[in-house]
Amino acid sequence: MDIINTPALPRPLIGVSGRRLRGAAIGAPHGFADAPLEAYLSEYATSVLRAGGLPVHLPMDAEPAELVERLDGVVIVGGDDVDPRLYGQVPGPFTPLVDPQRDAFEAGLIEAAIEGGLPLLGVCRGAQLLNVVRGGTLRQHLAPGEGESHGSYAYPRAHRVHEVRLSAGSVAHALYGESTRVNSFHHQAVDVPGHGVIVTGWAPDGVVEAIELEGRPVVGVQWHPETFDGDPIFGWLVDRAQAYAAHGAASQTQNVA
Repeated sequence: MDIINTPALPRPLIGVSGRRLRGAAIGAPHGFADAPLEAYLSEYATSVLRAGGLPVHLPMDAEPAELVERLDGVVIVGGDDVDPRLYGQVPGPFTPLVDPQRDAFEAGLIEAAIEGGLPLLGVCRGAQLLNVVRGGTLRQHLAPGEGESHGSYAYPRAHRVHEVRLSAGSVAHALYGESTRVNSFHHQAVDVPGHGVIVTGWAPDGVVEAIELEGRPVVGVQWHPETFDGDPIFGWLVDRAQAYAAHGAASQTQNVA
């Protein structure tokens, strides 16, 4: 009996966003202190690898739609505040420096991923920007020491400081159950959900902690799952990306035939 060995599918390619800095941030010599620098926190890539995906860092000078055409999934990472002017407000007294270039680049990635049907995970700022891209708004500032004191940096990064209640039927509920404990490093959060955005997780003080986009493989979480060893949200992303890649390959084969 002949056995036909079907080659395993390649790891799905997952794009991971970063941020733009200057050479001075890493102690570059004087002549290169102002040189543009792409910075990426490696735990996102490590989490994608651990889950079975192949991560690739996305340079901000590239065209978002062209990048997404080559990818099977996208991670929009955490970072500084989204420009309040993008959701009809103005910077307040607690707004740090904003990066319009990064806002525009990552918004382009989100829009292209949604349009193309790619799986997308937004982490912290990434979840907030996802909501803003869909026409939603943010709470600009959560005061330290109030409620769950979400923006406290008193604990180690992977310490789970508070509970999140999750909505039945959501992706997060399927991954974590009725509730999970998370870390917390944010002073902003989703306020009014954007078009098609469904809130699926809440902190004990009512702050939004998880969102999904109706009818799309798109999830945003307010905590930082990349700091945990083997968080299931990356397994979900890679599984969906693998399915997306297989579907795309099948479509190409049919077109060639």
